[in-house]
Amino acid sequence: MILSRRWLEAMLGRPLDPADLEQRLSMLGVPVEAIVPIHQDLGDVVIGAVLEVKKHPNADRLSLCLVNAGNASGGSAVEVVCGAPNVEAGKKYPYAPVGAVLPGGLKLERKKIRGVESNGMLCSARELGLGTDHAGILELDTDAAPGTRFLDVMPIADHQLVIEVTANRPDMLCHKGVARELAASLGATLKLPPLPASRGGGPAPSGGHAGFGGRRRPAAAPAGGAARAAEGGVPAGPSGAPGWSGVVDGVEVRLEDPEGAPRYMIAVIRGVKVGISPQWLADRLASIGQRPINNVVDATNYILFELNQPLHAFDRAKLRGPAVVVRRARTGEKIVTLDGVERTLTPEMTAICDAERPTIVAGVMGSAESEVTDATTDLVLECAYFQPTRIRRTRRALELSSESSYRFERGIDLLGMPDALRRAIDLILAVAGGEVREPALDLWPKPVEPTTIFLRPERIGGLLGVPIERGEIEQRLSSIGFVVAPKEQRLAVQVPGWRPDVTREVDLTEEVARLKGYDAFPDELRPYCAGTVPDAPLERAKGRVRVRLAEAGLYEARTFPLGPADGPDAPVVQNPMSADEAHLRMRLLPGLVRRVEHNWAARNRDVRLFEVGTVFRKRTGDVGRGTGVGVEEWTSVAGVITGARQPRHWSDGAKSPDMDIWDLKHHFDLAVSVAAPGSVVQPAADGAVGWVAVQGGKEVVGHAGPLEADAPPWAGALFGWEVRLEVADPRPVAYQALPGTPLVERDLALVLPPGVTAAAVEAAVRRAAGPLLESLVLFDEYRGPGVPSGHRSVAWRCTFRDPSRTLREAEVDAAVGAALEVLEGELGVRRRAS
Repeated sequence: MILSRRWLEAMLGRPLDPADLEQRLSMLGVPVEAIVPIHQDLGDVVIGAVLEVKKHPNADRLSLCLVNAGNASGGSAVEVVCGAPNVEAGKKYPYAPVGAVLPGGLKLERKKIRGVESNGMLCSARELGLGTDHAGILELDTDAAPGTRFLDVMPIADHQLVIEVTANRPDMLCHKGVARELAASLGATLKLPPLPASRGGGPAPSGGHAGFGGRRRPAAAPAGGAARAAEGGVPAGPSGAPGWSGVVDGVEVRLEDPEGAPRYMIAVIRGVKVGISPQWLADRLASIGQRPINNVVDATNYILFELNQPLHAFDRAKLRGPAVVVRRARTGEKIVTLDGVERTLTPEMTAICDAERPTIVAGVMGSAESEVTDATTDLVLECAYFQPTRIRRTRRALELSSESSYRFERGIDLLGMPDALRRAIDLILAVAGGEVREPALDLWPKPVEPTTIFLRPERIGGLLGVPIERGEIEQRLSSIGFVVAPKEQRLAVQVPGWRPDVTREVDLTEEVARLKGYDAFPDELRPYCAGTVPDAPLERAKGRVRVRLAEAGLYEARTFPLGPADGPDAPVVQNPMSADEAHLRMRLLPGLVRRVEHNWAARNRDVRLFEVGTVFRKRTGDVGRGTGVGVEEWTSVAGVITGARQPRHWSDGAKSPDMDIWDLKHHFDLAVSVAAPGSVVQPAADGAVGWVAVQGGKEVVGHAGPLEADAPPWAGALFGWEVRLEVADPRPVAYQALPGTPLVERDLALVLPPGVTAAAVEAAVRRAAGPLLESLVLFDEYRGPGVPSGHRSVAWRCTFRDPSRTLREAEVDAAVGAALEVLEGELGVRRRAS
């Protein structure tokens, strides 16, 4: 949104400093993205009085002017060569002396033109950046003395303020809304700038003239015809069509889509004269980057940027009927919008039509068939409120955006429409003349009252941590348009129509804090009462994982849940922001791999990252809204490691060792132990390099292994793991006293045939050895001479103990013998001879 500093000054009645505006607006929650000076490059231009004009001695189309520019010309008149035909003696013009710099960077120098020395230049509007007219010099009607700065005489120097407007603050999309906030901050009074005299010769109406009507007039359907504007209140429609209708100055108005247009107002202005806008109006619009078109269109645009009320002016002569019908568009109905593109409408869109065809895509853009031209004499002026969701969908479907749609889809002031229409009528009468013969028609099938919220002053102090006096609360809220009335121990606060975002008591608390100033609150940490409600089991599980992995030296990452398809079961996003983000992720690892590549691009070789996040997968069946397709989601934990095993140190020599597959095994074991404590880590099947986490003996809930990535030559190997988070509280740690009896150790070197795993051997030994076996630890593997081809020798250390007595050698030998017998019988494993 672009604002004009001078426009704001006219509303507040005081000068404003751009730097101070930036600070105040930012503190009020309206960040200023840029401040752009306007016409500040005319500081060298002064007022010049032409004393004499004579023909150039050496050129027929040039004249020689004697110009008095006061101190800018050294106190004496100077000769200036000029090619414009409209220069006359005794008049005043903008004069740029020698050395002045004009817009575009042109620096004037003293030089000869056709043999005569010219000292500076008399300037046209185009040379000053004030218009496109280059045929003649800009004539000034001023009593200012020669040599006076041009900017001091012509108040055109301005600043554009480019502000960021959030979706919940549509009231900030106009000058009045911003000026209202500034008035509260500065302690100033907000008042709309007075309009100039009307073209009829008298002063412009200030509002409330007889042609407008001062109250809402619901339409009715009297017997024998359409409803009159002043009649009251029953539905009516054409040919039995449901809706509301009325007639204003011979124009029939029918509201057949009250859902799409909850309130619709029409006024008719007769006898206007369409032409070029007066300079003040053109300058106002130009100050915010808008191109002047004609006085009627410029007047509607002025109201748009002043009051945030989009308007549309029809040429009454082009309306068939004449009638204005607000209805849903029909299937296949077409309209050529003002940008010259033919667009096809759907029944989900609201159309503004005459008696035969659509003339406007409601809330978005009109067509050339009913636009105002120089030949227009009678206007039909529309002021409407369109349903925001309907406008948003229409804009997206047609891929057509406008200043009006931008505001309608965020919500405008439903209650302020009469004031906006009154102001628009006053302005059109002032700049284009004409008259209003009948009151405006206001079709409002379901009138609404302003929302009232009850506010407890003590609750504000409880939320903000600082007590705020009741009187200050009333003053703060009243300063921005809220109506506050005491009601017992509470305050009844009436919310103005321009603040649809305020719906709860906490919203009013936020307004009080914002207006008081966030910098006015203390920044120390005060005593507080911790909550007694425990965290959800899922959050507790996430917390345990984060703590353990962070203790292991990994950094937590947060990656985007959208990306390219990661498989056929990747859920599709219906309205993706881009083609590369059209699917929900099925795994966390691809996002972490991209983060590793980003670190490599920044020359960071050592990377350890983990993420706890949600992953998704298509789920078919009787789910969803009759589609048979749903989305399954769960929480996963993933990590990636690459680079040095430990931070570099001078004692490590030239290079510290990189992480390898066994470092991955260590981190995977750690992650499984905390994320899925009931799972068992096993080698991956089918000869794959890596491991899997198996739950319940069959369900694979995690995997770990090497990863492929776009790695530079100097990067280390990349490894990663991912495991499904089990939402369960950890088992309580049971106390066990230190053993009081001695242990007995036996080392078993076993020859394993091909295909026999160490896990299978351990399971058989534990089962056969019985309860005396306390621990079983694998400590060696050997392949080579002395071991049959294809076999391997694996050694375990067996620890035996009875907690109540000392074991005898014979008992231990019996347990070992039983284990060897079971191993040979079930697995074909024998004890190694030597």
